[in-house]
Amino acid sequence: MIQPERNGLRSSFAAIALLVAVGCTSTPPPAAGPTIPPPPTAKIRPQASIGQGEGQLALISVEGYLDDSWVGPFVDQSGCKVTKKLVASSDEMVALMKDGGGGTYDMVSASGDIGLRLIYDGNVKPMNTSLIPDWNNFNPFFKDPGFNTISGVHYGISLQWGPNSLLFNTRKFPNAPTSWNVIYDPANKGLITVPDSPMQIAKPLIREYWSIPSQEISMFQNAQVFVGAGSSYQAEQLKTAGATIAETIPSEGATGWADSWMLATKAPHPNCAYLWTKWVSTPKVQAQQAWYFGESPVNSKACAEMEGQKPGSCGAYHANADAAYLESLKFWKTPLATCPDGTTDCTPYEQWLTAWASVKS
Repeated sequence: MIQPERNGLRSSFAAIALLVAVGCTSTPPPAAGPTIPPPPTAKIRPQASIGQGEGQLALISVEGYLDDSWVGPFVDQSGCKVTKKLVASSDEMVALMKDGGGGTYDMVSASGDIGLRLIYDGNVKPMNTSLIPDWNNFNPFFKDPGFNTISGVHYGISLQWGPNSLLFNTRKFPNAPTSWNVIYDPANKGLITVPDSPMQIAKPLIREYWSIPSQEISMFQNAQVFVGAGSSYQAEQLKTAGATIAETIPSEGATGWADSWMLATKAPHPNCAYLWTKWVSTPKVQAQQAWYFGESPVNSKACAEMEGQKPGSCGAYHANADAAYLESLKFWKTPLATCPDGTTDCTPYEQWLTAWASVKS
């Protein structure tokens, strides 16, 4: 059973499209003007085959991606004993991956808000997608997205994703709000909730920020809030509990998050790392993770697995989303000072942190 707290790290990263468009993109924009310098590890050739597993695998992740229900069978099948380093924030991931993982860690389940930081710091290296058979079954949108792929070089393999949608009480709003302006309307002051995240810059109309999904779920259930930024997970949990809640993507679009397994530059167990990536990319394991973590698989064949176990879950979590839906989302990428066109006047992540601190102070 999915537990809300398991999704806490995910929720702390959530964002609204109108507010974080600088650091997001639906597809990698074409380069223009000055040339963007290649990442430090761009010329490292990925291994051409998977050799004998080394017997060990050290992973940095959130708890939801390392549940024993699929880690155990992997260990039995591969002989790679998994050492888990569970973290509570993206910044922890970045710190642990310093110096390419320091020869200690093999992989990290990086979200889009740190992917480019890891790549441009030289802490992850290119991966060979031909060694991941199920990569061919991925939704095309997630085969070479801008948050893990640069100039055709894959620095990570997409894992799971989800939209940051607008949740609303259908009694308060009989008609679905068509714009994110609803959370800026003074008439709704004190009835609004948004995620507690430096990627989330909001006006002082909210009742309370939420850090884990159970907090937002509780506020909607107790009629403390009637509209807010959330995800399909919260919406489904609330509907199951009988709440009059719905979710929508407003006309301006919305942001989306996506995670990737990335290979540390100094990974001591690369064969086990590739065996793991193959395993978690299969339809069955993708479906297991989707149910457990309340998110959407990137493997298009996982939908059948989800429906077989829980009818309706594929559509509920947008696992069968078409290209138009995905294009309506602006997927996170690390805000960097270097813009997509090579100029250097964009707002870096550090300034987002500073702005966030001033908003909350």
